[in-house]
Amino acid sequence: MREPAAYSAHEQLVADARARPELWRLLVGLLIVVVLYLTLNSVLFALIGGLIPPDQAQGFLRGTSTFATLVLLMSFGFLTLGVAVAARQMQRRSLRAILGQRSLFRQQFVLVALALTALGVVMALLPPYEMGKPLTQNLTLPTWLLLLPVSATAVLIQTSAEEVLFRGYIQQSLAARFRSPVIWMGVPSLLFAAGHYAPGVSGDNALLVAIWAFVFGLLAADLTARSGTLGPAIALHFLNNTVALLFISLPDTLSGLALYLLPYEMTETGMLRQWLFVDFAVMIVCWLTARLALRR
Repeated sequence: MREPAAYSAHEQLVADARARPELWRLLVGLLIVVVLYLTLNSVLFALIGGLIPPDQAQGFLRGTSTFATLVLLMSFGFLTLGVAVAARQMQRRSLRAILGQRSLFRQQFVLVALALTALGVVMALLPPYEMGKPLTQNLTLPTWLLLLPVSATAVLIQTSAEEVLFRGYIQQSLAARFRSPVIWMGVPSLLFAAGHYAPGVSGDNALLVAIWAFVFGLLAADLTARSGTLGPAIALHFLNNTVALLFISLPDTLSGLALYLLPYEMTETGMLRQWLFVDFAVMIVCWLTARLALRR
C-alpha cells in the first residue's frame, strides 16, 4: 500500500530522514529518549522529594496540587530533549526538521488553534450538559486567571513533547523506511495508546481510554501527513488537553490547575463512561474542523 495523494506534504517531513532509514537507528534512538527522560525525571523528582513530606509524595506524583501538576507537565520537556538528542545522534536531524518548516508550522498551528477555539466557544454556548452531579470548584477564578499563562505553557510543553515523539520522530522514521500509512500511522498510534493504558488509574475504563488514545493518534497522524508540519497536531492536542486539564478535570490525576473538577473519578463506569463516548464524537468533530481550517 502506497501513500495516498492527500499525504504528499508528508514528504517535507520525511525527506531528510530517508538518508538514514534503518530500523535499528530508530530503536537505538528510542532507547536514548527513554534513558534521558527517565534519568532526568528521576533527578528532578529526587530533588523535589527532599522538599516535601513523605506522606505527600504519592499525591505529588498524581498531580493533585497546583505545584505538582505544573512540575509533572513541564517535565515532559525532557522528552523533547531526548528526541532532539536521539534524532541528532542517530539520523543527523534537527528538532526543527521534525517540527516542519518554521513559518508554515506557525501558520498552521494558529489556524487550527483559532478554529478549535471558535468551535469550543460555540459548544460552550449550547444548552447546559447534564453531568448527573454538579461540578466542584477547584481554583477560584482570580487564582486560575493568574496561573493561566504558566498553566497554558505547561500544557503546551506536555502536548508538544508527545507530538514530537509520536507524530514526529517515530512516525517520520517509520515513513522513511515504509511507504504504507498503515505502518507509519498505525505503529505510533498503538504505542501512544499503550502509554495511556493504565488500569491502576482508569480501572475498568482503561481499555476504552486506550482506544480513545489510539483513534486520537490516527487523527493527529492524518493531520500531520496532510499538512507537512506538526503544527496542526500540536494545536489539536493542546486545545484538547487545555480543556481537560485547565477547565474541567478529573479529580484523581493532574487536577491541580483546573478551574472545576468532574464529580467522578476515572474509574467510574456509569455517567463518566457515557461521556467518554461523547468525547469520541467531539474528537472527530475537532479533527474535521482542523481539516476545514487547513482546507485539506
